[in-house]
Amino acid sequence: MKYIDTIKSKNHLYIVLEFIESGSLATLVKDHGTFPEFLVAKYIKQVLHGLQYLHEQGVLHRDIKGANILVTKGGDVKLADFGVAVKVADAHVDEVVGTPYWIAPEIIEMSSTPTTACDIWSVGCTVIELLTGNPPYFDLAPMTALFRIVQDDYPPLPHGISPALRDFLLLCFQKEPVLRCSASTLLAHVWIKNCLEREKVTKEREKGNKKKHGTEMLRGTSNNSSISEDSFDEVTPTRIRSKSEGTYYYHYQY
Repeated sequence: MKYIDTIKSKNHLYIVLEFIESGSLATLVKDHGTFPEFLVAKYIKQVLHGLQYLHEQGVLHRDIKGANILVTKGGDVKLADFGVAVKVADAHVDEVVGTPYWIAPEIIEMSSTPTTACDIWSVGCTVIELLTGNPPYFDLAPMTALFRIVQDDYPPLPHGISPALRDFLLLCFQKEPVLRCSASTLLAHVWIKNCLEREKVTKEREKGNKKKHGTEMLRGTSNNSSISEDSFDEVTPTRIRSKSEGTYYYHYQY
């Protein structure tokens, strides 16, 4: 999120950030239901771009989840809540930070110094959250979930997902941090590319259908109509003003 300004009062310091109209991905899922794969891929691609930049700057977010991913009305993603973010050089092995259900196994075990791989694990959990409404193990108590994260080979995957998404998630859920893919590698994954290409084709098809439907509506005027397709451009419409509840509206009559 973009920093705007700070405002000091006698007892408080206010930090002004840009306004994100649509709220978080978690809120959108709660209010409107889960997302199809192509939409998840669209958002996750932007999340990965954000993480790629942070990781190149040597920064770990350490709390990637739907509630910390904000969306503008135009569909642009903003990473938020850097309260537990840290420079890689300042990360300590004995720090267990993050949110249960999204946290990586090496953070729970305190087995190694945190790396950028912990954010990638959380990306995989966020994909499942957007597809199903909840992260992995959400049906379990937090402590039980943490135990399962460490003990299981990988979290349970949603039924009915595409083979490409299954492969993407397994890359995110590699137990060994050094084997987990980077954000830049995941950006080139076939699941991201295929979903976005399918969305593009769908939009082009819908655009073509709307254009075809508009032409059919024009040709479907009744025989009694004084406006024919050939003479449509020659007819001058009459502009009529009407008022409703104090507001003026304009429409055209042929």
